Amino acid sequence: MSRRGNCHDNAVAESFFQLLKRERIKRKIYTTREHARADIFDYIEMFYNSRRKHGDANNMPPLAYEKLEEFKRKSV
Repeated sequence: MSRRGNCHDNAVAESFFQLLKRERIKRKIYTTREHARADIFDYIEMFYNSRRKHGDANNMPPLAYEKLEEFKRKSV
């Protein structure tokens, strides 16, 4: 079970949020909360590679695999 503050439990997420804070949140002063949300959303969309193939997903890109799984759930 994951414990709070234990970076070895979820190193990927810890690394991502550390980069997010260092590169976006601490470097900018946002005028509104909506500007902050939009900027962070853009950063996440840029960071996440939606075309990369994953071995666990039958070598399909993440979005294609998610659509296939959604289609399977609806057809059952």
